[in-house]
Amino acid sequence: MDVRATARYLPISPRKMRLVCDQVRGMDADQALTVLRFMPQKGARFVSKLIESAIANAETNFELNRRDLYVSYLVANEGPRLKRMKAGARGRYKPRMKRMSHLVVVLTERQEEEA
Repeated sequence: MDVRATARYLPISPRKMRLVCDQVRGMDADQALTVLRFMPQKGARFVSKLIESAIANAETNFELNRRDLYVSYLVANEGPRLKRMKAGARGRYKPRMKRMSHLVVVLTERQEEEA
């Protein structure tokens, strides 16, 4: 069973967010939350909130046990860019791109091997 959660229009660039995503992809859900709690990056807060939301969806809607869930898919895609300007020297302007990102997480239930 796959459980999906998305967060859109997050005010952080996708490149910075991917550094955090690469650290927790493939981990158990509870272990990923523990690792994210001690990461200093801003994106760790966004990822941890999204994983907590996906866990809540799994428990409430699909009646899955949170100990069996792991992060099977976690990706940060590019969102829209806000184009801003800052005044430069001699009457010129310097463009500023404020990037946003979309975050998608899929938690999958770990199958117990019967031997």
